[in-house]
Amino acid sequence: MSPLPHEPETALSAAELNSRIRELWADGQLPDARRPEYEALVLKWAAAALERVEHAA
Repeated sequence: MSPLPHEPETALSAAELNSRIRELWADGQLPDARRPEYEALVLKWAAAALERVEHAA
């Protein structure tokens, strides 16, 4: 089961993923219950950033 159950099938850009990651840390702390969501977003952000670099090359 995905830690992001409401994630649409469309791919988000690295900027959109970064924004969602920042929202999780809005109060300066990451609640333990949100850690799986954070980790999934970071992995998706890294993949989106890598894809952008590969397209630029």
